[in-house]
Amino acid sequence: MTPPDDATLQAILDRIALEAREDPDKGRVADYIPELAAIDPDQFAIAVARPGHPTLIAGDAATPFSIQSVSKVFTLAIALGLRGDRLWERVGREPSGQAFDSVILLELERGRPRNPFINAGAIVTTDAVLSGTHEPRGALAAILSFVRDAAGDEKIHINDSVAASEIATGHRNFALAHYLLSHGNLENPPHETLGTYFHQCAIEMTCRQLANAGLFLTGCDDAPGLVSPGRIRRINALMMTCGHYDGSGDYAYRVGLPGKSGVGGGILTIVPDKASVAVWAPGLNRYGNSKLGTEAMQRLSDLTGWSVFGTAPD
Repeated sequence: MTPPDDATLQAILDRIALEAREDPDKGRVADYIPELAAIDPDQFAIAVARPGHPTLIAGDAATPFSIQSVSKVFTLAIALGLRGDRLWERVGREPSGQAFDSVILLELERGRPRNPFINAGAIVTTDAVLSGTHEPRGALAAILSFVRDAAGDEKIHINDSVAASEIATGHRNFALAHYLLSHGNLENPPHETLGTYFHQCAIEMTCRQLANAGLFLTGCDDAPGLVSPGRIRRINALMMTCGHYDGSGDYAYRVGLPGKSGVGGGILTIVPDKASVAVWAPGLNRYGNSKLGTEAMQRLSDLTGWSVFGTAPD
């Protein structure tokens, strides 16, 4: 399939945004986090960033939202820069088959999380960044600086109200952190690691900013060179197999691209050697991933032929 030109791609995005707006089933917002429970589910945005092209947008792409677990991609990149392959002594690289906040596998596997994108694994990677910067303020500065550099935008910030809301209601994450500590897999006090983790998840971005921030993972020659080509390959592999929790297989089947979701309704998807795509729709499906966002990415993959597995299915 011939790669779409800018005009064709813009028409595709506009069509996808219109279809999303007309869908009566928006999914359900993450109502267990009070600040996210108040988000209007009737919002939708999509953005496509490609090196050497304008970033194309449709829908509410100028509206900022909490990226939540999409932030785990950036923190993993930083942690690998600090620890290299030694990080894998503390966290695995296998799909979990469980919900993102499950404690079951953590108990069965003696405190070594299955992968860095479930909550327990992300707490470990955040802990590694915290150890490398020695204090929460320094860790958050490093994470925010990385995201700003990736997006080329200094205006990106942390929403303190969302962070406070997560701290007040994050009891399961506190349990995960203490369980990690009980197995010697936490290097810093739980309240410091989790304070960093909750603030990292509360980074606020627009779809345009998030799509631009993902360009470093495309592997394009003129994309930001923030990590090595080898790490780009490995992060993309983990996004493909683990980026949507127990819905990762479904996302790979429907979209065929590496992606990372967040309960704020955002999804960052990478088209290797071509593009970075961000989509946002606050309502979630049963896996805790954006319902309309997943459907929009399937539509985009079908219409463009963007998939690591070949062109659109019959």
